[in-house]
Formats: sequence, C-alpha cells, structure tokens
Amino acid sequence: MDHSVQNGFLLSRQTQDHQGGIKVILWVKTVEGPVKLTIENELAVFFVVNEQAGAARQVLSQAHLGPSKTTELALKTFTQQAVTGFYFSSLRDFYAARERLRQAQIKCFEDDFRPDERFLMERFITAGIDFIGQQRKATLNNVAVQTTPAYRHFDKVRCKPNTSDVKLTLLSIDIECAMSGALYSIAAYSDTCAQVFMIGQCPSLQVAEQGIEQVTDHQLNITWLDNEHSLLKQFIDWLVQQDPDIIIGWNVINFDLDLLQKRCDLQGILFAIGRDGKAPHWRKSKTSEQQFIEIAGRVVLDGIDLLKNATYSFPSFSLDNVANSLLGIGKKINNVDDRVAEITEMFNHNKIALAAYNLEDCRLVWLIFEHTSLLDFARLRAQLTGLAIDRMGGSVAAFTNLYLPKLHRSGYVAPNMGDGKSDLISPGGYVMDSIPGLYENVLVLDFKSLYPSIIRTFKIDPMGLIEGLKTQENSIPGFDGASFSREKHFLPAIIESLWLERDKAKRDKNAALSQAIKIIMNSFYGVLGSTGCRFYDPRLAGSITKRSHVILKTSKDWIEQQGYRVIYGDTDSIFVHAGEDKSQQQCLALGKQLKQLINTLWQQELAEKYQLSCQLEIEFETHFTRFLMPTIRGHGFVKGGTNLGTKKRYAGLVQTQDQQEIIFKGMETVRSDWTELSKVFQQEVYKRVFNHQGVADYIRDIVARTYLGEFDHMLIYRKRLRRKLTLYVKNIPPHVKAARFADNINQQQGKPLKYQGKGWIEYLITLDGAQAKEYQTSALDYDFYVDRQLKAVADDILPFIGTSFSEIVDKQLGLF
Repeated sequence: MDHSVQNGFLLSRQTQDHQGGIKVILWVKTVEGPVKLTIENELAVFFVVNEQAGAARQVLSQAHLGPSKTTELALKTFTQQAVTGFYFSSLRDFYAARERLRQAQIKCFEDDFRPDERFLMERFITAGIDFIGQQRKATLNNVAVQTTPAYRHFDKVRCKPNTSDVKLTLLSIDIECAMSGALYSIAAYSDTCAQVFMIGQCPSLQVAEQGIEQVTDHQLNITWLDNEHSLLKQFIDWLVQQDPDIIIGWNVINFDLDLLQKRCDLQGILFAIGRDGKAPHWRKSKTSEQQFIEIAGRVVLDGIDLLKNATYSFPSFSLDNVANSLLGIGKKINNVDDRVAEITEMFNHNKIALAAYNLEDCRLVWLIFEHTSLLDFARLRAQLTGLAIDRMGGSVAAFTNLYLPKLHRSGYVAPNMGDGKSDLISPGGYVMDSIPGLYENVLVLDFKSLYPSIIRTFKIDPMGLIEGLKTQENSIPGFDGASFSREKHFLPAIIESLWLERDKAKRDKNAALSQAIKIIMNSFYGVLGSTGCRFYDPRLAGSITKRSHVILKTSKDWIEQQGYRVIYGDTDSIFVHAGEDKSQQQCLALGKQLKQLINTLWQQELAEKYQLSCQLEIEFETHFTRFLMPTIRGHGFVKGGTNLGTKKRYAGLVQTQDQQEIIFKGMETVRSDWTELSKVFQQEVYKRVFNHQGVADYIRDIVARTYLGEFDHMLIYRKRLRRKLTLYVKNIPPHVKAARFADNINQQQGKPLKYQGKGWIEYLITLDGAQAKEYQTSALDYDFYVDRQLKAVADDILPFIGTSFSEIVDKQLGLF
C-alpha cells in the first residue's frame, strides 16, 4: 500500500460486473499523469419498506435472484416507514431483481443509482479527489505491459473529497468527408500542435508554389496517407501518443466521433482511443437522437452543448456564426450553403486548402473555448455539483448529488419519482399588469436571487417539509398546507454556501465560477417544481413562487405609500416611475433610498411576523431616463382611456455621463425571428424618440428605400424547423412552406434534401408566398414588409408622441 495521499481531477467513472463482485473504475488526472483507480467488491443497493421485505425476499428467491445480503436499517421513507437494504454483488442481478419486484408491485427506493454514483456521492466526492492505494503495473487488454504513454493503476483504493487544480490537456478535432461518409481528412489542434491527416499524395509543386499556410501560431503539419484504412490507423495511434485528457469539437459526438466509429467498423479497425486501449462505449438517449460516448480515461466536451449549458444564446449555433459572433472570425470557405460540394472540390483539386480549412475548424473551436472559459466553467460545475465534467444539463442529478448523502445521514431514504404528485398547481413568477406609456425617469429595483433567498429565509427544503408537518407548533408556514422545520433542513445551507462562493467569485472577478454558481442556485427552484425530480412536491415549489408573489405585491404597496407609482413588476423586478421633473442625480438618490426602505421593512416584517432572519435583498439596478411600456398589439394607445399594457416587453434609455444605451426586452431587436431591417429600424426610431428628435423624415426615407429594393438583403427571415417537415399538417407556417418549396427544387435537381429534418431555414416573403433564400424566384412583397415589419415596430411607440406610422407615410405610399 502506498500511504502517500495523492490528488487529482476525476475524468470518467464506470461500474463493471467482475468475477467476485462489482468493480468501480475511476480515471483521474494527477500532476504525474493519468491514473486508473479500481475499487472492488462494491455492492449495488435498493431499499424496500420492512412491511414488504419478506415478500420481496420470497419473490427474489423464487426467481433465483437472491441478494448477497439484506439488512434492516435505521432509515425510513418520507412516510415514516422503516426500510430494509437489499445488497447485490452483481449489477445484472440488481437490475433483474429490481424488474422482478416491479412486476410483483413491490416498491423499491433509490433503485436507479449505479454503484459508482453512490460510491462518490456518499463520500461527498465531486470532481477533486484525494486517494491512496496499492499501485499495479499498467495493463492493456488485461495483459501487463509498459504502455506509452503510461498510466498508473491503483487498487485497494480509499478516496476522500478535495479540490484539484491539476491542468487538463485538450485536443480539438474535426473531420472532413464526402456525402457518403467516406473520409477525406482528420485535423487536430491544441496549444502544442496543428496536425492534419489527409488521404492523397503531397502535391509538391503546389506546396512549392503556395507554401504551407501559416493558419495558426504553429506550423501546419500534414501527414499523407494512401487510403481510409491508413488514415484511421495513423490518427488513432497519433491521438494515443498525444494522450489528451479532453477531446473537444463542434457536434463532435454525434458527427465526428460517430462517423469515425462507423468508418473504423467498416474498415475492421478497433477504434481504440481509450487510455485502456479499448474502443468507446456508446449509448443512445431513449427520448431523442442524442448519443453519449464513454472513453476510458478521457472526456469529450461538445462546444455547442457546453455553450448552451453556460446559458449562451445565438440565433444559430453553427460554428461559423458563433465564431463570428464571439471572435469576429469566419470560416475558410466561400459557399456555406453548399459546403460539402466545395469540400469535395478542394479534396479533388486543392488538398492544401482543404487541410487549412479542416484545421481552421479545430482552431475556431479551441479559440471559442478559450474566449468563453468553457473548460473552467465545466470544471467548476463538476466540482460544485458532482456531475461528471461531460454531463450536460443534469440539474436534477446535481441537486440529488448534493442532497441525498445529507438526507441519509438524517435517517431518510429519498422518495421515488412520482411520490410527490398531487392535484396542486404551483404558479410561475408574479407578473404585474403594466401601465403602458412613454415615461421620463423609471427606476428598476431587483431582488437579488429572489428564489434562492426565499429558500434560505423560509427554510424551504424537502426533508424540512416532512419534519415541519410532523411538528407544526414551531414550524414556518408555507403555502397549500406546507410547514417547514426551523432546524431540520439542508437546502438553505447548501444555497448559503454557494451564495458565499459566488460573492467571492465576483470579488475575484472569476466570471466562469460566478456563472456556474448562478446557474446551479437558480436551478434548484426548477428542480423542486419538476415532475422529473424525485423530491418534487407542489407544496415546495408553491411555497417559493407564491411567497414571491406576496413579496412583490407587498413591496409595491410600500413604494406606493411613499407617493411613487409602480408601473410594472416581473418575477423579481419592480419598475417605479420616479416623476417627470427629477434630475438624474435625484433619481439615483431616490433609487438608493427605496432600496434601503424595502430592505429595512422586510427585515422588520420577517422578524416580527415569523421570527426569521431576512435573507431577502433588493438592489437598485437601473435608472431609465426615458422608458416605453407598449400596449398590447391590436389594442392601440388611447389618450385618457383604459389601455392594456404588455408583459415582458419594454425598452428604456440608460444615460451615463459619456454615453447612452437603449435596452430592449422582448422586443423585435432581440428576437431572432424578425428581419434585420426591422431591428435596425426599431433601434433608430426609438433612439430618436427617446432623445426628443423627429422621426417622420427618417421613417418616410426607410419606407421609400424599401420599395426601391435597397434593403432586400435585410429582409430575410430565419426560423427553426422544430419538427420533421412531414409532421407539419395543419396551419402550415411560411417557413415550412419555404422549406417544402426548396426541397422540391432540390429533388428535381437531384440534390440532397436539406430541410426534411429539424434545423434552420432562411426565407423571404414574395408575391408568390414564402421562398427559401437560395431559391427565390419571385419579386419581394414590399407591402408585406412595410406593414408587418416597419409599421408593427413603429406603432408600438409613435402613438405615445401623438402620431402613427400611417399618418406619416400614407401620402407617400400612394406614389408606389
């Protein structure tokens, strides 16, 4: 036994049935390199209430699925029933026993945890790990070898949680291929290499004339191979020598790695990219076409999935669009709409250009990861939650990882999915009716992390609900009959620790950590309100959202008692009209004054009414010097009348000493399904109105130039096909008509059908209806664009300055 404690970062974990018992395998990266940890003789366990334990033993005995042992435990369900643990030394028997008991209508608790998950969870191990164990020789396919590069192998391992700042190595990969899937080239990029593997012979004359392009900060290396078989073998050998901890790419699992696996299968090659010399393990989602890959000792991070997890949003997640948006860099290809044809053309006639293009895709992914600190985000998320670093989504699993071991130590087993269902409905966040208008001086006050702060203040917690209902005399009242224990709870403390970590991250200007914590904290309400969570109970979510309704309404009343008008409120924000006659300095002072007032009143209210320490905190967020709250479309503004205001749609001007910014919320400017012209038009009209400038000449000019065709390139719609094209049957929207129109032409011309599955389409509205951008044959319907885009946008604001789009342009329209 090596008694020196070593530290590392957890890369991958798995459970295997093994002769003599269940084996848990953990792959860890240490400062000395990769390490394989083997924990043997683990047991898989589920729990059955004692009243059914005897019947369960009998059912399993008859099926010859007897557990290794059963033990009555000092644990109970949320309904206060004691349980017996059923322990299995074989995963196969564990799953078979679980199924047999389900058929016998005997309920099993916590029967959906793998031993590796339970091993880590019960030890509070998330991503950083300390371990000691006995080192063995490395093996390759169960044969002792000296591998190159070597990994160390430990068994008889003991582990405990820690943090780890060990460096993880990345490799960005990308493939180019024919429409049939036949490979042309494979590229890889990291901070130490720029490598392309290409089928074909080195075109020496072309190289002599052009030179090998310096597309990166290090030289482009091309290895030339005779055929696909050699290409795959060479790439696999090279990747194993590079030995990256993490493989990154763009749709890298469902496209690049999936195709490499299929081409290896076709060529009879073992896709042996695992650190143990084995091929990856693949599994498919039961509900979608998503695939998952497990590579021993390595992790795959997909740039698209990780950006979405980090709450980035783009009209399109194509690599070209994201790279342009974040980096201002485009891809090295001219015809984006016919990418495959141009790639094939380069493969046949200019392989050097293809190599540069292939490598540039890798480099762009690398730069996006670097620019957005995606690896830091993924690491920190894993460290905070115990989710595997490559696990996308997983809010429910993150909550469970943090909560379950604490629950066990308090004597409870977790409920099953569906145990908390009832007829109660938990409402969403409170949204006030707005008072439409064009205002001077609107102040926005925001409650800081309102839902997490409600959980902290009112001790909202799954076990706390059970304990609170047992002893209601001194409990904290919730909603819908809920009561929460003042002492027995975990979630408030979990959130408090995350809160403090986020405050520290903000002070340290660690944006990745701050964002990771924010996402985790905000997910806890969603988890408690999700039927996909084992702790779901409408009384939990309702006690959060209904409390937030009370908090916003009460805060509104307090503000209006001070003589100020609240014109809108949404979930955690309150919009206050400060008055037309105040200076910017006076507004800023008032914002701070209202903030102090509300915070003081809530501290007093909660101490007097509930004997609680208040964790609610409102902040003065924004001063809009001019602010528009529009009416609902179709309900025009009537001076002195009763006007219906919108919700979640507004715009406001923020003025600082040296610059101004217009913030749009829910408006066309920030929506992906409106044309570029409508956005540019809206921004300029609002800018002029907010700055008390005339708009009539500008509007007439834009309308005239639209009819003259000057803005045709800005009239393109871009929308997502959310279903397969054949599934659109009734009420066919324009973008579906455009997609069908385009694919009919593709079929006639013998081209691949482009729009049959889900995806995006760009189209225009013509006199003959919607037509895809690449197949527009008819003249544009300018009347449609003027009415549906320009007029709709302008008439949100013009009535508030005493005019309308029609009044401004009607005479002019008669000329066209």
